[in-house]
Amino acid sequence: MLVRVNEASERPIYAQIADSVRGDILGGRIGPGTVLPPAREVATGLEVNVHTVLRAYQQLRDEGLIDLKRRRGAVVTARATGMAALHDEVRDLVERAAGLGIGSDALAALVQSAAGAAGAFGPGPGAAGAFGPGPGSAGAFGPGPGSAAASGPVSACTHPGERAA
Repeated sequence: MLVRVNEASERPIYAQIADSVRGDILGGRIGPGTVLPPAREVATGLEVNVHTVLRAYQQLRDEGLIDLKRRRGAVVTARATGMAALHDEVRDLVERAAGLGIGSDALAALVQSAAGAAGAFGPGPGAAGAFGPGPGSAGAFGPGPGSAAASGPVSACTHPGERAA
C-alpha cells in the first residue's frame, strides 16, 4: 500500500494519510481483513511523527472503516465493502446532479435533508467525519481517479512537494 502526502497542500498531513487509505478502500484496492502497515512504519516512510499517522488511523476508526486492535494493528472492517459500493452510487448521483445543473452545495443539502427525514444519520461517535472532511474540501471523498495509491511495500515518491510511504 502506498500512502501519499503533499507538503504543499493546506490540508493537514493526518487528513491526507486518512484520504489516501480511504481512497484505497473505496477504490477496492484494499478490502475487509486487510492489515494496514504499522503506524511507526508509515511515519518513518513519510518522515512524520507517529502520532500523525495514529490520528489518521483514529479518524478512519471513527468512520468505521478500520478497527484498531492491540498487537494486531489496524484492520479494514467489513463495513468497507458497503462504503465502496456506496461510493460508486454517490459518484453516479454527483454526475447525474451535474447533468441537471445542480451544484454541490444544493446536492449536499438534498442529501442532508433526505438523511434527516429518514433518521439515517443521528449524532454519535464518528458521525461528524463519516464522509471525510466535508463539502467543498479537496479530497472530501478521498483521492480521485488516477491516484497513485497502490498495494506493495512502503516506497518513496519523486514528485516535488510530495512524500510517499
